[in-house]
Amino acid sequence: MWQDYYRPRTIDEALEILAAHNGEARIIAGGTDLVLDLKNKSKQARYLVDIRSIEGMGVIEEKGGKIYLGAGVTHSQAANSQLIREKATALAEAAAQVGSLQIRNVGTVVGNVVNAQPAADAAVALVALEAEAEIVHTDGRRELVKVEDLYVGPGHSKVDSTRSIVTGVYIPERANCRSVFGRIAPRRSLALPVINVAVTLALEGRRVSYTRIAAGPVGFKPLRLGEVEDFLLGKELSDEIIRGACKKAAEIAQPRNSRLRGSKEYRQYLVGVLLERAYKELAG
Repeated sequence: MWQDYYRPRTIDEALEILAAHNGEARIIAGGTDLVLDLKNKSKQARYLVDIRSIEGMGVIEEKGGKIYLGAGVTHSQAANSQLIREKATALAEAAAQVGSLQIRNVGTVVGNVVNAQPAADAAVALVALEAEAEIVHTDGRRELVKVEDLYVGPGHSKVDSTRSIVTGVYIPERANCRSVFGRIAPRRSLALPVINVAVTLALEGRRVSYTRIAAGPVGFKPLRLGEVEDFLLGKELSDEIIRGACKKAAEIAQPRNSRLRGSKEYRQYLVGVLLERAYKELAG
């Protein structure tokens, strides 16, 4: 386990600590995944750098036409935020279904991304919302990266938390755009879902002017269903068109056979089921 625990007051101080320990210090916020990873030795750290005391880490606010969530925002905060519920509904709905109440009160939305699990509910919603992560590095670089581009493989993020900090995420606000999140999971279970889907949609009349779809776990990361988005763009949302989109989504999704989650074919079918529910709700 770790030897020392730091609580810096600024981002610059946190970066200095990471740099000074040269890969042996690691960022922690909620810690609901990291503490377990350290215990089972899938990750290592001699020093932990807790960023929750840094000003702005728990902020949810509008900035320049985007919604900003600091890296310390918990799932409970996101689920109960009036701003998120109104303008990024899929994230509020996803965050409300993460783990147990105790986990939601401690675990963070950004941690859900950095942990890099392909079925992580909040991360799937953020991909459908075209969210970008704000990242600062010990070498002085600062960048914005789409959440969907942060994945290397299941459980492996491009963000190295021994040398970089995700300080928050930005969600673009789009006129007349609504979103929804759907999930199928074992009953009475706090496990990851069998399938989850998040959809954003903007209509001009009944015609699709904008849409984004993300699903998990049907690949090594929350999967954008771009071909389905292209199929829907410019079309009127009839029942026939929705069924066609769902069929295409089921064909594109490539979940693996799982003893816990079900067969590939069953889970492909569920992608279509959740997508149909989402578009009917959003178009209603």
